[in-house]
Amino acid sequence: MNDIERNLYNIQASIPKEVTLVAVSKTKPISDLMEAYEAGQRVFGENKVQEMVEKWESMPKDIHWHMIGHVQTNKVKYMAPFVSLIHAVDSYKLLKEIDKQAKKYHRVIDCLLQVKIAEEESKFGLDKQDIISLLNSEEVKTLTNINIKGLMGMATFTNNQQQIKAEFEKITILFNAIKSKYSNLKTLSIGMSGDYKTAIDCGSTMVRIGSSIFGARNYG
Repeated sequence: MNDIERNLYNIQASIPKEVTLVAVSKTKPISDLMEAYEAGQRVFGENKVQEMVEKWESMPKDIHWHMIGHVQTNKVKYMAPFVSLIHAVDSYKLLKEIDKQAKKYHRVIDCLLQVKIAEEESKFGLDKQDIISLLNSEEVKTLTNINIKGLMGMATFTNNQQQIKAEFEKITILFNAIKSKYSNLKTLSIGMSGDYKTAIDCGSTMVRIGSSIFGARNYG
């Protein structure tokens, strides 16, 4: 058993069966992804469209590719043929573009609305009122080639676990409040390598784990 396979096995053993594990493979070579694939992993997350497209072209076609990073509207067309889930949707403009590009391929693309829960200025996302406005928007209801599946959030980059927990609880309260009204909202994507257990305790249904599977990233 290689390191990646062992890491995957240990993480899968530590999370409930109903929680989806997204293996965050950004910056990692295809050989590393294939080790995870051979160990049974089928959901991979990337944060750059071009890198995801290159990996999609080279790898088996039963993989579910998740775009977890901030998306520019002009990049949507490159992933529209294959992307399974776009996590970080933070505007009507982006939803409209995803819908437009999905139509070209006769697809319905699943999306998550990104909620700003972190205190850091650098984090993208919508506030509670923005989320409710989008879900109630008549314009959004006319977009037939997207499917809003739930919410996504990123906690502040800090070692303060109490702060992280408070931020996760904030998005969970919002998620629980709106999913009773919108029955198609089933996914809450919170939690990464350093905080996924806290996220699961707070109600996460999807965790995005990279370095704990593949090791530290090389951004060189």
